[in-house]
Amino acid sequence: MAKIAVFPGSFDPVTLGHVDIIRRGVPLFDKIVVAIGVNAQKTYTFSLEERKRFIEESFKDFPTVSVVTYEGMTVDLCRKLGAQFLLRGLRNATDFEFEKAIAQTNHELTGIESVFLLTAPNTSYISSSIVRDVIKNGGDYSLLVPDSVRVK
Repeated sequence: MAKIAVFPGSFDPVTLGHVDIIRRGVPLFDKIVVAIGVNAQKTYTFSLEERKRFIEESFKDFPTVSVVTYEGMTVDLCRKLGAQFLLRGLRNATDFEFEKAIAQTNHELTGIESVFLLTAPNTSYISSSIVRDVIKNGGDYSLLVPDSVRVK
């Protein structure tokens, strides 16, 4: 059975931290599905199409990485895709506590395992919300995102 992992998020926008986690996950899984969640109540800086394109361009040379969009519960998407794993990145202790509760709930309800990778030191400070704030204030965000996002 193929080892399939889903890496969920809003990716508004995808950052170098996300890219690092996905690249480091590639040798661990047969397939990684980057899943862009859609929340109608949330206002995004980048459109769904832009966010999907940013990730697809960043991983065009990685045949085992694909991108989908979805609504609803992430575990339902995992079931639909036949994914046994959720891939998540941890930047700090706050991330760990938040992700731990979700992972334990997901495992108890569905049996899906969460696999955590610690962010690399050179990207651990980056978050999509920081990037959005830099963009909103006209700052240079090029060192925080992959080339595919810098074209905006």
